[in-house]
Amino acid sequence: MKSIVVGVVALMALVIAAFAVQPEQGGAAEGADAQAEKQAQPEADAKIEEKFVYVEMKTTLGEIYLELNNELAPISTENFVTYANDKYYDGTIFHRVISNFMIQGGGFDKDLEKKKTRDGIENEWKNGLSNMRGTVAMARLGNRPNSATGQFFINVADNAFLDQPRDGAGYAVFAKVVKGIEVVDKIRAVPTTTKGPYGDVPVENVVIEKVTVLDAAKAEELGLVEVDG
Repeated sequence: MKSIVVGVVALMALVIAAFAVQPEQGGAAEGADAQAEKQAQPEADAKIEEKFVYVEMKTTLGEIYLELNNELAPISTENFVTYANDKYYDGTIFHRVISNFMIQGGGFDKDLEKKKTRDGIENEWKNGLSNMRGTVAMARLGNRPNSATGQFFINVADNAFLDQPRDGAGYAVFAKVVKGIEVVDKIRAVPTTTKGPYGDVPVENVVIEKVTVLDAAKAEELGLVEVDG
């Protein structure tokens, strides 16, 4: 029993390190200046009306298809769609891969240079969605629950402990893989190394070549939408 507890604590420490040491913001100041800047930004996109939004993520190891839950995670869904429509993700990499935990991407280019982001969003960790295998959640800084911007991670194992508020909040799930989980498993298996200050970086870049928000007809054609009845 003691060894199990020690193992869980060690894993949680790894999680904290994996997410907390990674700078997530694009250099915007905190406090009143940051709030003023946020208020000055125009609305990026019209509000999404659909219950689910479907996305195609083309990577150098294959295609991953995501179902974004706009009903339960509207803020995170709109945020991801905005970044996708802005072509922000195109040419970024999966920069952190931990084979028994998660794969993280959406913030660095092929040269491991961090991309500038929008301001952080409200953390939707209480939406009832859990960090289970195949789900997608927002990455953020430790001790800053509302710091998520462009980075995300795909759970490759059941990580329900990420639902718990260790630093005031959990990690907000907003999507799931509906096709291409075998590609996720290919990514989780790639060799990793340390590059500069970053650990668990794939030896060979796994590039997100293009992220496309699909219309309803295309999503149905690809068999991504569950048909009632």
